Amino acid sequence: MAGSDPSREWLSGNEGVSDSVTAPSTTDQALLIRAARDFARAELLERDREWDRGKGNVDDVLPTLAEMGLLNIVLPEDTGGLNCDYRTYASILHEVSYASPSTAVTLSVHNMVGHVLHLFAPPERREEWLASWNEVESFGAFAISEAGAGSDPSASRTRAVLQGDKYVLNGEKMWISNGLRAKWFVTLARTRPGADKSGLSMLVVDGASKGVERTPIHGKMGIRGSETAVISFDEVEVSRANLLGEEGDGLAVGLTALNGGRIGIAAQATGIAEACLDEMLFFATEREQFGEKIANFQAVQNMIADSAVELAAAKELIQHAAGLLDARMHDPAASSKAKLCATEAANRIAYRAVQVHGGMGYVNDCRVEQLYRDARVTTIYEGTSEIQRIVIARGLLKDVAVR
Repeated sequence: MAGSDPSREWLSGNEGVSDSVTAPSTTDQALLIRAARDFARAELLERDREWDRGKGNVDDVLPTLAEMGLLNIVLPEDTGGLNCDYRTYASILHEVSYASPSTAVTLSVHNMVGHVLHLFAPPERREEWLASWNEVESFGAFAISEAGAGSDPSASRTRAVLQGDKYVLNGEKMWISNGLRAKWFVTLARTRPGADKSGLSMLVVDGASKGVERTPIHGKMGIRGSETAVISFDEVEVSRANLLGEEGDGLAVGLTALNGGRIGIAAQATGIAEACLDEMLFFATEREQFGEKIANFQAVQNMIADSAVELAAAKELIQHAAGLLDARMHDPAASSKAKLCATEAANRIAYRAVQVHGGMGYVNDCRVEQLYRDARVTTIYEGTSEIQRIVIARGLLKDVAVR
């Protein structure tokens, strides 16, 4: 919206917004979804299997992803973005995740950070950062979680003290996706003393700054092709102009980011779930026991049917939440419903896929073994399932209190 301040619009709620969601994706966006699908299945699936075994990571394909514009999916065209709506964005991440969940989360985080910069960065900084957002050298990470502040970001102990026109930042962030490569860290820090939530602000930290240290986290259960790191800040100087929104807006900025981020992770989960369902279907129609295909057994059919229904329901919730986001309708519970449904379903569907495969599904030569591990983290990052339930319930209880 020309002449408006996007950060204020997103923090203020639904005033003046239509109740309808956006129209279906354009033909161009439908072609982009198909291109992402074809590329992922042809180029990413086998690479992802190798990454799971410790041979390389998503870095291997970042230049190609940049060429396709996938580092800049939702940003407007005047910033060099593809200007896709969130329903298209979710569909792209779904298709990428079908072949490579590690690539999907890498893209999800980077695109989420770009969207936050578009909404909340000062105009001069916004133009500078987003002009190169589709370049591998400008990769972004979201640094909120700490060892003692995961589900409760308000417990953050990272501090930023204003000295003249700069903040001096000290602290440590945990479980940071894209943490080893990132050039820019959108970082939650306490800029005012005390434990009040209003003392938290969001800063953009240059990863090349003196005092920034990155330590890789090894031994993950799944999503092994995606970088995860501990980020330490030791007397790091950050320009006051790198403040997103106003001082004290940190949690609001973070929750706005997560509203879109949760849609991205939900889409990652449905990609995993659909891959599991397809593996299940193929195996059931090939495997014979007791003289017939196991696809003829009612127990196997029940697992297939339940998986198909849960996957379809999750996809609908994602598209609904994404449509609301496209229409600028502030409804965090919608994104939470989509993430809760999709990620929990993905774990159940992955479980069934292993069960249908029997002993074959328990070894790494079979893809469902990896998908089972990959699915697990989706109920944890971008807010655990328990946090999603709190967001949903509080929204409903608030509605009752208003009546």
